[in-house]
Amino acid sequence: MTAHLIDLEQLPTTPWKNGGGSTRQLAIAPPDAGLDDSAWRISCARVASTGPFSLFPGIQRSLALLEGNLLLQRANGETRMQACGEALDFSGEEVIDATPLDGAVLDLNLMSRRDDWQQSLHHLHLHGERLLNEEAEVRLLLCNAGALLVRLDSGREFALRPRQALLLRDEPSDLTLRARNACLYLGLLRRLS
Repeated sequence: MTAHLIDLEQLPTTPWKNGGGSTRQLAIAPPDAGLDDSAWRISCARVASTGPFSLFPGIQRSLALLEGNLLLQRANGETRMQACGEALDFSGEEVIDATPLDGAVLDLNLMSRRDDWQQSLHHLHLHGERLLNEEAEVRLLLCNAGALLVRLDSGREFALRPRQALLLRDEPSDLTLRARNACLYLGLLRRLS
């Protein structure tokens, strides 16, 4: 059981080979895995130019914007995304071309092996208090704007400011959230077997 506070700005940045952006990895399982052999991965990417999403067969993806506006060209039409907006779920096989609309964007990306994990990424606006009792082996709370205090059943508290996340692994505790005008993302990863 672990609870880990992550400051996005303190994570190392890995530039993309094509020069179109960079990635900061928040967490991956197993810890020594790469993109091709991971069970799941949580990352943020700064996308600076138009281009196709990488294809990841067998992978489920969830994407949310932390900064900027993004236009996605998909087989079934266009999808527009904005910072602090709803997340998008899609398969890693889907062909998508992305165009940042107002300069570079910053996104939050959840990826997991579809046959082994069920994932979701939810957008929350919160001002006040809320009990969160969603159960999952992996839970991520990312504060994108405002301020957030997270309290575990044990009494441990974590104060999150914008661009900080709390990663809970095998931590069955209910969470009490107290927020001031917070834009949050809740990522959940549940093992299927």
